[in-house]
Amino acid sequence: MSSCNWKGAPKAERKILEGSYARLEPLSADRHAQTLFEAAAAPGAQDRFKYLFDDAPSDFSGLRVWAERAEASADPLFFAVIDKATGRAEGRQALMRVDTVHGVIEVGNILWGPAITRTRTATEALFLFADYVFCLGYRRFEWKLDNGNVPSKRAAERFGFCFEGIFRQHMVVKGLNRDTAWYSITDREWLRAGYERWLQSDNFDSSGQQLNKLAFDL
Repeated sequence: MSSCNWKGAPKAERKILEGSYARLEPLSADRHAQTLFEAAAAPGAQDRFKYLFDDAPSDFSGLRVWAERAEASADPLFFAVIDKATGRAEGRQALMRVDTVHGVIEVGNILWGPAITRTRTATEALFLFADYVFCLGYRRFEWKLDNGNVPSKRAAERFGFCFEGIFRQHMVVKGLNRDTAWYSITDREWLRAGYERWLQSDNFDSSGQQLNKLAFDL
C-alpha cells in the first residue's frame, strides 16, 4: 500500500474474528472469565506471567476483577482466544496503542494457555489480528517485547515480524528494568498467503503437528 495521500485508518471494532481453529471474541467477563482462569492458573503460570504487566491469578475472583476491567477497556482492546475444538477461552490478546492518524497498532498482553501454546490455534490467533488490522488499512503492526523474553522473540520472528532494535531502560515492570525489543510488520511486508498456506488442514498430521514450517517466500 502506498503511503501517499494518507488519510488515516478507522478504529478497530469489538467484533468476532473467525478462523478455522481459533475464534477471537471481544472479551467478556461473564462468558470467558472461568475458562480464562483455568488456562491462566494451569501449571507453569508463573513462567507465563513473568513478562506480563499483571500477575498470575491466585483465585477466580482476582481473574474475574481483571476480566471486568479488561472488558471495559477501549485501549487495550481485549479479545478472548477461543479454541474452536473445545469452545473454551484458552488465552487472551489485545490490540493497543491504537494510532489511527498514522496507521499504527500494536498487539500485546498476549497470554496463551498450555492448551494452545505452540499450536496452530495460537498461530491463527495472531494471524487473525494481523489480517484484520491490515484489512482496516493500518500501515504498521507492532509487537514490543521484554528483551529477556527469548521464546516470544523467537515467536515474533517466526510470525514474520522484523526486529527493529532495543529501547534501553524503556520501562519498569514489576519493579524491574525492562529493555524493550521492537518488532513490526508493515503493510508492504504483509504476506497473508504464507499464513494461509500454513493453516491449510492438509499441512497437519492426525495429532495436529505441522508438516511444513511457516514460510513467507512467494
